[in-house]
Amino acid sequence: MSFGSPNPGYGQPQDPQQPYGYPQQGQPGYGYPQQPGGVPPQAGYGYPQQPAGYDYQPAQPPYANWGQRFLGTLVDGLVFLVPYLLVMFGKGTPALVIVGALIIIGLAIWQLIMEGRTGQTLGKKAVGIRLVREIDGQPLGVGMAFVRRIAHFLDSLACYIGWLWPAWDAKRQTFADKVCSSIVIRSA
Repeated sequence: MSFGSPNPGYGQPQDPQQPYGYPQQGQPGYGYPQQPGGVPPQAGYGYPQQPAGYDYQPAQPPYANWGQRFLGTLVDGLVFLVPYLLVMFGKGTPALVIVGALIIIGLAIWQLIMEGRTGQTLGKKAVGIRLVREIDGQPLGVGMAFVRRIAHFLDSLACYIGWLWPAWDAKRQTFADKVCSSIVIRSA
């Protein structure tokens, strides 16, 4: 017995001897009905055919502007300021230096995890923007967020022009965003 589609042979007469309308052996049981030449009807891979003259333009996401991105980075920097000051000015007290360094490392890891899972660091959340994959608008994931952080060295090459690139780029991307196929959008 051949297990095919529950649809009875795609327009072929149903045989009352076959249970559940499955086609008889030797008949196509699934997929497109066989056409001369083996070409399926409307080979559009599941997308509905658009009427003539219809020009589909996907909606553009609300990209974050350069100022929003800068403010988010500034807030993230301020979050690290207090533990950094502990490290810098606690030189006479090794315990303060160790505590400050551990806080900086912990904050950096926590920010990376949050950016990968939700698309937002504390700074991004404060200014209402988030980092997402360009293709589907979902968060990057922790691994790709880490790769993006490393790729920011590209933004620093050539006099830091990559950091300014979002000011005039159509998708408001830095070089690291382009490499990682990510965008920063407004979340509110």
